This record gives sequence, structure tokens and C-alpha cells, in this order.
Amino acid sequence: MLSHIQMSWAASFADVGPLVTRVVVGIIFLVHGLQKVGMGVGGTAGFLESLGLPFATVLAVLLIIGEVVGGIALILGVMTRFWAAVGVIISLVALFSVHFAKGFLASNGGYEFILLIGAVMLSLVVMGAGKYSVDRQIGL
Repeated sequence: MLSHIQMSWAASFADVGPLVTRVVVGIIFLVHGLQKVGMGVGGTAGFLESLGLPFATVLAVLLIIGEVVGGIALILGVMTRFWAAVGVIISLVALFSVHFAKGFLASNGGYEFILLIGAVMLSLVVMGAGKYSVDRQIGL
């Protein structure tokens, strides 16, 4: 009974943690990237211009690649630390250019959700892809 309360059983599933983390955040990034694909580079660039970001077309292309390719790579566990670092950068830009001024709560457009995504991405940079990943299979 005490082992269940202390959750010592969870140690045998420790390798599942990075897998679940990667897949969920990868899906989130992929879906957001596909949304931007639907808007097109021009639409995404227009949105970025409205935020006052320079080089909006270049940033739009990089953002779409970062979210779509990065999302797929995270799901599979390919170059995880690199794509998670890209995710940290994307999250920081979104945090300060869109969400921070709106306060904390995501329901008000605030930074609650993007802060969580950024923290998860940073965790993946630190811990890597984990056992169940292409990275591990090829020795990265």
C-alpha cells in the first residue's frame, strides 16, 4: 500500500515520460504549423507584420518549418534536442510578441499555455528524446 502512495511503481515506467512529452508537444506544434500552412506564407507573414516583427516573410517560412517539421521530428524523436530548442525560441517569441501583454490566463489570450509549452520544450532540450525514439535507435 505504501509503495502505491509513494508511487515507487512509477520508476519502472520512467522511459515513457519523455515519449509522452515529445508526442504531445509535437502534436501541438504540428497542428499549429498546419494551421499556418493553411494561412499560407503570406497570411502568416501578415500576422507577424501586425505584431511588428521584422522580416515577416522570412520569419513566416521559418515558423512554419519549425512547427511542422519540428512537430513531426519531436513525435518521432528525431534530432529532439535541436527541434526542442527551436520550440523554445518559437515559444519565447510568441510569449513576448503576443501573449505577455494579455496577462497570465490563456482564456484571455495570456501566456499561461505558451509558458507551459516553452517549459516542456526546455525540458526536452535537457533530457533528450528518451529510450523510445529514433535518436536512441541511431545512437544520438
